[in-house]
Amino acid sequence: MTLFPFSFWDCWWLGPLALVLDLWLGDPALPWRHPVCLVGAALEKMEGPARKCAGSEASGCLRGRLAGAVALAVLVLGCGLVVRLLVALPVLGAVLAIYLSWAGLAMGSLLRAGRETLEQVECAPLSGAREALSRLVSRETADMDRPLMRKTLADTLSENLTDAFVAPFFWLLVGGPVGLWCYKAVSTADSMWGYTTPRWRWLGWAGARADDILAWIPARLAALSLWLAHTLAAGRRPWQGIWPGLQTLARQARGMPSPNSGWPMTAAAWLCGARMAGPSVYFGVLAAKPWLGPEEGAAASWDRARLLALCALLRYAAVCGGLCLWLAGCAFLLLLG
Repeated sequence: MTLFPFSFWDCWWLGPLALVLDLWLGDPALPWRHPVCLVGAALEKMEGPARKCAGSEASGCLRGRLAGAVALAVLVLGCGLVVRLLVALPVLGAVLAIYLSWAGLAMGSLLRAGRETLEQVECAPLSGAREALSRLVSRETADMDRPLMRKTLADTLSENLTDAFVAPFFWLLVGGPVGLWCYKAVSTADSMWGYTTPRWRWLGWAGARADDILAWIPARLAALSLWLAHTLAAGRRPWQGIWPGLQTLARQARGMPSPNSGWPMTAAAWLCGARMAGPSVYFGVLAAKPWLGPEEGAAASWDRARLLALCALLRYAAVCGGLCLWLAGCAFLLLLG
């Protein structure tokens, strides 16, 4: 009995099939809750016991971090065990492996949500545009004008190339649906608890650090996927920027508070010729993030055409990056004989 059934090592076809289903269908309306919603609901159930174990703020950071780490371990192990049991079912297991692999990738739904939000930003009243954007981003949108909303939308679409596709696809190849959903459990914990606000700074510490570790390689692969898409699309690019070179890319990306988010954002900013990041307000606090991409005088502004070009770039990068990861796995298996 293998620990990671349907991983690349014994199921070469699952990764490409999940990629095609994700980019083609996204997350269609189904008569049951999406698995990531179930993971989030389980984490919400854990908050009360975790806070009870963490004690008051005066108890210090160690107890809070330990409580958060235990909750994360229970969540990850629980997700891994449930998925392992489901994909081991006779006959039905293969169908569930396909569904869970497809459901764990979110690039198709991210791009669809991005285009829908863009239409709201361009056409809806200002209050409606802000509300639509707030459903996609964690920063405050109440005082944003339309240019800032366009830049914010570009930020979140680019950053999520890693979280929505490259990282889950990477862990799908490594560990099959079990590995993918263990990663998704960590990613969900980071997105729900991984903030530096007083409420979460200790309880969410473990989830944030675990996500940093598990997405470290995929974030850099996401940047390389953007370069590969840019290179292969020569002569038919709707985006109009340039590749900045690895030295510039690494220098700008390292300036971000997160060790991973700056890599796909910097690459996409340069390739689209417009800046990303910069100072942003989260939960009423101004975060002094650096600007990514071309210098101010050389940078274009984000408009509808440039954002649509960004969506095309991200889709192409998902295809190129996903297939290259899969081919690298095939080559590795051939070398092993």
